[in-house]
Amino acid sequence: MEWVVIVFVVVGLFTAKKGIQIVQQATVKIVERLGKFHKVAHSGINFIWPYMDSIRPFVLSGQRSDYVDLREKVIDFPPQPVITRDNVTMEVDAVLYFQVTDPMKAVYEIVDLGAAIHQLTVTSLRNVMGELTLDETLTSRETVNAKLRDILDEATDKWGVKVNRVELKNIEPPSEIRDAMAKQMKAERERRAVVTEAEGTKAAAVLNAEGERDAAIARAEGVKRSTILNAEGVAEARVKIAQAEAEALKRVRGGLGDASPANYLIALKYLESLEKISAGQATKIFLPFEASGILSSLGGIRELLRTEETKPAKRE
Repeated sequence: MEWVVIVFVVVGLFTAKKGIQIVQQATVKIVERLGKFHKVAHSGINFIWPYMDSIRPFVLSGQRSDYVDLREKVIDFPPQPVITRDNVTMEVDAVLYFQVTDPMKAVYEIVDLGAAIHQLTVTSLRNVMGELTLDETLTSRETVNAKLRDILDEATDKWGVKVNRVELKNIEPPSEIRDAMAKQMKAERERRAVVTEAEGTKAAAVLNAEGERDAAIARAEGVKRSTILNAEGVAEARVKIAQAEAEALKRVRGGLGDASPANYLIALKYLESLEKISAGQATKIFLPFEASGILSSLGGIRELLRTEETKPAKRE
């Protein structure tokens, strides 16, 4: 009898253990009753009927488990050969980030979710890259990533999967294409260097021309200003001289009385001219015929001086 009790106890414990399912956080289990979907067991303690309920396994990339992980997963694809629109074969590897949003669809709609996503990604990558040229594939990674994500997200929606991101890790063209691209890049850099140098020379020539023009303008302005100042100085000097001569004439006129001031000035200028003429090396001097009028002026000066001498002196 004791062994019967032991058997019942063992069977009871085993049955109780099968009836209690502990589900980890961020995971779920698919519960089937008599081979048919019954419910989704969420994280925590779940009770099921032993021998009637069972856990449906979940297959991901060939690995079976009794739970469905709801966290975001990563699939790293090895380099895949693709052909571009301009018939260039190259190696492309990508990374896919996805998350199970409907565990029931992930279990019942597809046999192996990981393998299905892998094959779908490879074919979609080849289709998208086949629509682009080599240059477009190298410069449009963001466009390729967005297009792949939209295609995969729409295709995997019936499997209860949300594709969050698709990233192209590396694009490896053939060696001859890389060599040609390197030569093209070198030629482009040399062209840019020549253009930059030419633009610098042009800018320097323009600046030099502008500097010479500004210097010429400044010199012209200086000459103009100097000429104006010289002219103003000459004019002012002539005005001063004229004023002085006018003042001298007034005083001469006051001293001459009835005598002509003009004859006096002419006589003085003539005497100054004779002084300059006599300063030369010539021993003979010929006076012009018009000098008789001048000499008469000298006579007037003599009379003037004589008149001054005959005037009585003022008494003290």
